[in-house]
Amino acid sequence: MSLPIYQKLHQHYDSSYRNRDLRSTMSQYQQEKKSSAIYTHGSTAYSSRSATAHRQESGAFSQASTGSYQQQASRATESTHAFAASRKTASAYDYGYSHGLTDSSLMLEDYSSKLSPQTKRAKKSLLSGEEKENLPSDYIVPIFSGRQVHVSGTTDTEEERIKEAAAYIAERNLLASEEGITASKQSAVSKQSAVSKQSAISKQSAVSKQSAVSKQSSVSKQSSVSKQSTSTLHQEEAFEKKSRKVTIREKAERLSLKKTLEETEAFHRKLNEDHLLHAPEFVIKPRSHTVWEKENVKLHCSVSGWPEPRVTWYKNQVPINIHANPGKYIIESRYGMHTLEINACDFEDTAQYRASAMNVKGELSAYASVVVKRYKGEFDETRFHAGVSTLPLSFGVTPYGYASKFEIHFDDKFDVSFGREGETMSLGCRVVITPEIKHFQPEIQWYRNGAPVSSSKWVQTLWSGDRATLTFSHLNKEDEGLYTIRVRMGEYYEQYSAYVFVRDADAEIEGAPASALDVVCLDANKDYIIISWKQPAVDGGSPILGYFIDKCEVGTDSWSQCNDTPVKFARFPVTGLIEGRSYIFRVRAVNKNGIGLPSRVSEPVAALDPAEKARLKSRPSAPWTGQIIVTEEEPTEGIIPGPPTDLSVTEATRSYVVLSWKPPGQRGHEGILYFVEKCDAGTENWQRVNTELPVKSPRFALFDLAEGKSYRFRVRCSNSAGVGEPSEATEVTVVGDKLDIPKPPGKIIPSRNTDTSVIVSWEESKDAEELVGYYIESSVVGSGKWEPCNNNPVKGPRFTCHGLATGQSYIFRVRAVNAAGLSEYSQDSEVIEVKAAIAAPSPPCDITCLESFHDSMVLGWKQPDKTGGAEITGYYVNYREVIDGVPGRWREANIKAVSDEAYKISNLKENMVYQFQVAAMNIAGLGEPSAVSKCFKCEEWTIAVPGPPHSVKYSEVRKTSLVLQWKPPIHSGRTPVTGYFVDLKEAKAKDSQWRGLNKAAIKNTYLRVQGLQEGVSYVFRVRAVNQAGVGKPSDLAGPVVAETRPGTKEVVVNVDDDGVISLNFECDQMVPNSQFNWSKDYVSTEDSPRLEVESKGNKTKMTFKDLGMEDLGTYSCGVTETDGIGSSYLIDEEELKRLLALSQEHKFPTVPIKSELAVEILEKGQVRFWMQAEKLSGNTKVTYIFNDKEIFEGPKYKMHIDRNTGIIEMFMEKLQDEDEGTYTFQLQDGKATGHSTLVLIGDVYKKLQKEAEFQRQEWIRKQGPHFAEYLSWEVTGECNVLLKCKVANIKKETHIVWYKDEREISVDEKHDFKDGICTLLITEFSKKDAGIYEVILKDDRGKDKSRLKLVDEAFKELMNEVCKTIALSATDLKIQSTAEGIRLYSFVTYYLDDLKVNWSHNGTPIKYSDRVKSGVTGEQIWLQISEPTPNDKGKYVMELFDGKTGHLKTVDLSGQAYDEAFAEFQRLKQAAIAEKNRARVLGGLPDVVTIQEGKALNLTCIVWGDPTPEVSWLKNEKPLVPDDHCSVKFEAGKTAYFTVSGVSTADSGKYGLVVKNKYGSEISDFTISVFIPEEEARKATEQPQKGHKKAK
Repeated sequence: MSLPIYQKLHQHYDSSYRNRDLRSTMSQYQQEKKSSAIYTHGSTAYSSRSATAHRQESGAFSQASTGSYQQQASRATESTHAFAASRKTASAYDYGYSHGLTDSSLMLEDYSSKLSPQTKRAKKSLLSGEEKENLPSDYIVPIFSGRQVHVSGTTDTEEERIKEAAAYIAERNLLASEEGITASKQSAVSKQSAVSKQSAISKQSAVSKQSAVSKQSSVSKQSSVSKQSTSTLHQEEAFEKKSRKVTIREKAERLSLKKTLEETEAFHRKLNEDHLLHAPEFVIKPRSHTVWEKENVKLHCSVSGWPEPRVTWYKNQVPINIHANPGKYIIESRYGMHTLEINACDFEDTAQYRASAMNVKGELSAYASVVVKRYKGEFDETRFHAGVSTLPLSFGVTPYGYASKFEIHFDDKFDVSFGREGETMSLGCRVVITPEIKHFQPEIQWYRNGAPVSSSKWVQTLWSGDRATLTFSHLNKEDEGLYTIRVRMGEYYEQYSAYVFVRDADAEIEGAPASALDVVCLDANKDYIIISWKQPAVDGGSPILGYFIDKCEVGTDSWSQCNDTPVKFARFPVTGLIEGRSYIFRVRAVNKNGIGLPSRVSEPVAALDPAEKARLKSRPSAPWTGQIIVTEEEPTEGIIPGPPTDLSVTEATRSYVVLSWKPPGQRGHEGILYFVEKCDAGTENWQRVNTELPVKSPRFALFDLAEGKSYRFRVRCSNSAGVGEPSEATEVTVVGDKLDIPKPPGKIIPSRNTDTSVIVSWEESKDAEELVGYYIESSVVGSGKWEPCNNNPVKGPRFTCHGLATGQSYIFRVRAVNAAGLSEYSQDSEVIEVKAAIAAPSPPCDITCLESFHDSMVLGWKQPDKTGGAEITGYYVNYREVIDGVPGRWREANIKAVSDEAYKISNLKENMVYQFQVAAMNIAGLGEPSAVSKCFKCEEWTIAVPGPPHSVKYSEVRKTSLVLQWKPPIHSGRTPVTGYFVDLKEAKAKDSQWRGLNKAAIKNTYLRVQGLQEGVSYVFRVRAVNQAGVGKPSDLAGPVVAETRPGTKEVVVNVDDDGVISLNFECDQMVPNSQFNWSKDYVSTEDSPRLEVESKGNKTKMTFKDLGMEDLGTYSCGVTETDGIGSSYLIDEEELKRLLALSQEHKFPTVPIKSELAVEILEKGQVRFWMQAEKLSGNTKVTYIFNDKEIFEGPKYKMHIDRNTGIIEMFMEKLQDEDEGTYTFQLQDGKATGHSTLVLIGDVYKKLQKEAEFQRQEWIRKQGPHFAEYLSWEVTGECNVLLKCKVANIKKETHIVWYKDEREISVDEKHDFKDGICTLLITEFSKKDAGIYEVILKDDRGKDKSRLKLVDEAFKELMNEVCKTIALSATDLKIQSTAEGIRLYSFVTYYLDDLKVNWSHNGTPIKYSDRVKSGVTGEQIWLQISEPTPNDKGKYVMELFDGKTGHLKTVDLSGQAYDEAFAEFQRLKQAAIAEKNRARVLGGLPDVVTIQEGKALNLTCIVWGDPTPEVSWLKNEKPLVPDDHCSVKFEAGKTAYFTVSGVSTADSGKYGLVVKNKYGSEISDFTISVFIPEEEARKATEQPQKGHKKAK
């Protein structure tokens, strides 16, 4: 079986992983072996050590073991019978040992039935053919399995001692008798085999964790053990005098070690690397911390697992993004230690942090909490941060003991909200709790559709101390629903709810469907994950064809499509997943127009079986101890698994079928795989479905089945022993959607709710299975356009549709949805107008006595605040007597409702005290009665002053003014009322602060109050006056805040096209029963014959039939059922005149002119006359006049009218002398007229005629190649001069020629004109480049030229620009030390003499001398300071003057900079001196000297150095001692002589002259080669002879 790709990529790590374990375990084994005193027969600890030892020694014995393994394999057949006998003996020994029997009580014949012979029926084996040949013919080699467990409680040393002691006692009891010493050969073999078997079980238990241990290897090894047992038998007989303990221990250790080496080699050759993989496990878990604010905190963890797990850190289940808060978080992973560092902790860092480790085998998380505290003296308020109190609820106490009750109120509440996918939204309200208890915060919890909402990456909750906020960072349709905030304080809580609607985001492709929603994973296992979703409400105008499912591995950004064809069913099993890895999913809907936007991604889910997930989650959290104990299990040898049970079809659609079954009871300890088979119904032709990929989980999804066809299914199990029998076949299954699309709902009934919402109810779909919910749609009557009312399916037969337009008529329809799809639409509902539901009015208020007689009283009151959505039709008054403070029973004062807010109650008792109640009524019924009035005494009023005015109200509230209105008092006093006084004060002011608004009484019953202060709340009262005096004040009006409310609109005057004058008003705050009331001087105009009023919706218009002087006054419009909304408009004499003039203009209109008549010259020299009107209708006529004569379209004149833009044009090809004169355009549009005139005479005409001729010539020039832009220059960044021009209308044959001073300039490259730009580059521009440049374009159509003068001032300007560019290219000044001193330098692109360079030191120009010099070398501008002194310290400035501006570069040569430069100068200076005076050989010695033997050799060379160098000679790198044969001489301190008299072959070699003084030394080598003439001649004669023989 080939390795999975993730194992192939990590094989190199497997190797190092094993080698590291081998080295550590081998050293441990060797130490334990030296210190061990007892042989642990059957010990699990020793088995564990042996199981790991076979992994250690593979490196050391791999080569030797290979040969040994081959020899053992070849002898396997020969040792079969001996091995079987040995194994029987060992099995009997094990049986007796496990039952506490002695050796003598074992009966091999009775126990032979316990062996595992070959089964009677042939079973399929997973071994290869070669392995089968090497197996014994009558025996199946068992495969043992083991498990790893964590050690807890007892250390490895203690547990090993316990097991060793138990094993020793068992051995001692077995061998206590003399029979154990004088045992027969067969008994000895049995004991040795028992030891071998016990050791082999340990090794094979460890090897069984690696799934590929071969049976052939096991046979070879056990055969070898048998032979070893036979050989050791003779050794035991020879040393019977030894103690039993020593003998047993020595033989057991030798046998165990030999088998360990053999099995190690076989283990590594048969190792299945897949079993090295293991899930992540936390060795060290992160620890919780409590820190102070502003401190740093580090969370550490260490994780084991293979492949190496990837660790991700989360804060409150949201991944931490280090880039979102740079510097806040630091995440590191070094040497297996993973660290999260949080810098400068604050309250927001108080959270639960999670480290998630994941690899291909699964995911594991560890949690730690961080609490950030702030020092607040004795009390730490941070414990109450984030809205949830950490103190018990009983902590809520008042200064007077425990709070008996908390009152919780919501202010500034969030309303029904509308958002769109991808937007942000916040819901919030202010929470007011009384009594307020310090240090005790309420518990805040948000709910969506009754389910708690917790913070995540999509939504965040915040409690600021008095305001709760829920913020959506990225709205999704899943967020739509009813949101509830619940505030709990002690045992009391209050809650508030409002609905949130989320609209679909705009589709990227027009007509594409909306995104799906609620993507969840229903079922997950190793082989597939079932994804489900909800269908969207919007299909884009065409039916949805299906859905595409995308997957993405967690931790990556790579999305891949899971299905090739769209699936209609809203569930789909995704296959092709890698076991143990986590994935996220999304869904996209598709119709004929395209693919819609993707849904919100699902939560991550791992491709693991539920049991595997539970196992990973339930792993012990104790730290890793570094020890694995392998426990032995009963071997289940060669068991083929039985058939699966309870096979059933759990889901069947047209796209796939899902099978589910239970694993077989008989399967051994091995893992099993499943093979699924299918056959057509009515046949027995079974076909295997998953041939290439066995199934690991007891669930499987089948694809590619023919829709409508019937199938049966069955499942087989397999393991290493073979493939088992099939399960019972399923019933016949027809491929198709078992789940039907629901039927449409019925009886759609809308009912009124508010002025923007309607409640829709319906009968639920009948016989609907797996119903997801309902979608509701609305449509304005007559529009034919349907809009969704919800984007998240709602359950239940009732829904409130919000966001409707007040006063509009709507119809509704509903459809159901389940996984199979959406139902048909229900029938349309009845038409309903959006209005608030009608209710009874609220109680009236402020009952007062307006007038009193001896047997009757007149009452007044204010109308209710809420009319219940309908007009109040009347009031009912009740009264009762009050005697000595005890009230009597209520009596009705009126049987028929009264319409006014005042009523006279008759037949009362004089001097009796009464109380009153008033109830309002509308068509919905009678409202609640008002509060009981205060007591009034029925008596005759004899006062002369008038009573209080009543029904005082305000309107037209603005930021500095309002209008106050009232009704005259019922009781006028002895004389009629002559006027009124109006008073005001601030609402919170004392009664002593009332002030009057009018000094003289006013006769009107209204007053416009001016001079109010914006934002201040006021109350008003009115007092009537007659000849007797001023009466009692009225009831208060207000309080009212002086402010211009949002949405306030004013009365607007309008004059239509027919001159009709009207006043218009619009109100957006109307309620369903509001009405407009027009008045003149605040007297109703309902019956006025001069006015006509028309109202529709929220707009009203009052039209003047014939506006005149009698219509002067203030016109106001009020809106009933509102809080004083209204506006007024004053028509005085001046405004009357303006309106009448405007009306006259509209009756007799003119065509508005936007642009008067003008003339312009076009490209070819044509002349265009044009004008523009504001607008032109299709009936507009234009008359063209020239010198009082009408002209018409013809060869000379071309006319054109564009009615869309209002432009009127006339074109003339050429201006001639006779065209001088006056031009007029006359317009007529219906009854509107207009004209415009242009005078073209004299100089104006001549200038225009000349311009037209010039443009004509320019057009002719442009017919051939020409210059679109003439020649100009530009200085490039490289300080070169670029001459350029832009050409047009060119072709391949067009030539361009450059000239300077009338001499042609040769250009290396031919221009291709692709970009239309022609250039000439002049590098290192200087004075020699001054002159007149000319460029000529020419071809067969003509030519054009352009000239550029670069002389005099033009050249000077260009040179200044070049020098400027050079100066700007200068680098910063640098400091360089030399042997002569210190150099300051800067580089430029190139240098010109025109660029002036000036140096200054500390602000003073430098005077140049032999010590301080300035110059230019190439592109380097430098200042050389020779032999610097401290006086040279300071600031140096280099000024580059370009002719206009100086460009400065500075450097500070002081402090450390000077010290370092001076030190470097001293070093270089000394180095130069040393180099100058060091000893050296100037010349005279050759490299090689060839000389004949016997000749004399004389060599002379020149040596130099100061001081005079010492001279010595070397021969073959050893000092040369002069003698008579070889002499040396050094004269005058500069000449060295070398002389050899009568050279011989002994003088050949390498010689050297060594010169040395205090500044250095040097060696000059030369070679002397001595030859003998006779030998040379002999060699010369031998060479031709060799060549001659070779030729033959």
